[in-house]
Amino acid sequence: MSEPIRVVLVDDQQLVRAGLAMVIDAQSDMTVVAQAGDGAEAVALVAATPCDVVLMDVRMPGMDGLEATRRILAEANREPADTDDEPCGGPRIVMLTTYDLDEYLLAAIRAGASGFLLKNAPPADLLAAIRTVWEGDAVVAPSATRRLLEHVATAAPAAAQNPRLDLLTEREREVLELIARGLSNAEISAHLFLSETTVKTHVRRILAKLRIRDRVQAVVVAYESGLVRPR
Repeated sequence: MSEPIRVVLVDDQQLVRAGLAMVIDAQSDMTVVAQAGDGAEAVALVAATPCDVVLMDVRMPGMDGLEATRRILAEANREPADTDDEPCGGPRIVMLTTYDLDEYLLAAIRAGASGFLLKNAPPADLLAAIRTVWEGDAVVAPSATRRLLEHVATAAPAAAQNPRLDLLTEREREVLELIARGLSNAEISAHLFLSETTVKTHVRRILAKLRIRDRVQAVVVAYESGLVRPR
């Protein structure tokens, strides 16, 4: 049996943390390894505690979850890999919020979060989100996904070229454009007449070269750099 997914809980409400811990520790494939009550405590705790996924409240007194996320991931990637084939380091972070607001959603993605869920999400959705981000993909609350893409597409500033796009091969740029159009790996495979395994390899290399963590951030990069234009 593989090692369980190590989860850190960050929320200023102890009862919320207790409820989350009860749900997570009841699973055979995950365990809560630490808890923090604010952003500053979370930054110090994650630096000292090996973990895979952090459930991070957005709004907390003192250092909020967005700033804590930035600091945790900045520390994890302070010494970049020697090659462009290494993905971003650090734990995957899922932001939890009571408020379904665009400003939190986009800020969380830009801070490096791999997930964004409302606190009233069913336990099954929360557990699925932990497993999804641990496996390397992103998860965004269904009610917010379309608004995220529309917001990025229409509100992105004038194209600001990302120099890391120059590292992509022609095929990788093509795959990135299709990701930004919302195509799944299976759809990209059919569109480009490639195997799904080959598409997955291209996606992994794209994320590594751009030093981003998941497909949602790839969409943001594609639109903000002007690689893809709103239709």
